[in-house]
Amino acid sequence: MLEQDMMKLGDIHIRDPFVYADEQAGFYYLYGTIGATAWGGAAVGFDGYRSRDLQNWEGPFPVFRAPEGFWADRHFWAPEVHDYEGSYYMLASFKAEDKHRGTQILKADNPLGPFMPMGKGPVTPADWECLDGTLYTDEHGAPWIVFCHEWTQVKNGEMCAMQLEADLSRAKGEPLVLFRAADAHWPVEEEGLGNFVTDGPFLYRAPDGKLLMIWSSHGKDGYAIGIARSESGGIEGPWVQEREQLFEKNGGHGMLFRSFEGQLLVSLHVPNTHPYERPAFFKTGYQDGRLMLLP
Repeated sequence: MLEQDMMKLGDIHIRDPFVYADEQAGFYYLYGTIGATAWGGAAVGFDGYRSRDLQNWEGPFPVFRAPEGFWADRHFWAPEVHDYEGSYYMLASFKAEDKHRGTQILKADNPLGPFMPMGKGPVTPADWECLDGTLYTDEHGAPWIVFCHEWTQVKNGEMCAMQLEADLSRAKGEPLVLFRAADAHWPVEEEGLGNFVTDGPFLYRAPDGKLLMIWSSHGKDGYAIGIARSESGGIEGPWVQEREQLFEKNGGHGMLFRSFEGQLLVSLHVPNTHPYERPAFFKTGYQDGRLMLLP
């Protein structure tokens, strides 16, 4: 692309920003929920962006466009891309009028796609309202999807995990409830008594071996990111909620990645106010057993 076609982060209107850092190729790839159709209108797919320095971005590239007969037509949300067993897999949430929201897995040979759906529908339970699936590989190499069972169906939103077949084609086991939103002290109720949101899980293995999960809900100062810790060090938990939040004021749906220079960064959208949400990166560190933002 020509230099005048390069974009800054502030030019990119997406929610739920996810970064795949490909050090070998020397590119960062950015994905997210297209802002213009996040809450309504006919969704068409997902776009991707590419950068060498996290400042200047090429794009948008159409990494996924819904094929004819695709089961969903709205709320194409929270795509994330993982390099797994030599291919690239996108986990994203979709919805249709007569279908429960769910996370489907898509596959491509390139980080910029085209990504194609695996199977005929979501990998999450067909009769559940689910969203924000993320991929986690455990200490034995087994793949899991960690996802949210929505508060719209269960009131106190659940964070769940389910083992997948080795090729990610379908679920291998039954879903486990890891924790519920109100297990943490900081979420506030959403649209009525007993309603608490779970959003945006992402797993992080800390330098001291602890398994952490960052996740989002609504706090007293708006959308926010909290931290949960597995006491066993494994995906099954039990999970306990940290007192300190990672991000508290009107931004969230975070994930963690390292720059090519080795700096840990959290990617999130801020503010959580449509149509002003934009991707943002903040320096993050793990100090004295705690994950925290750095000055």
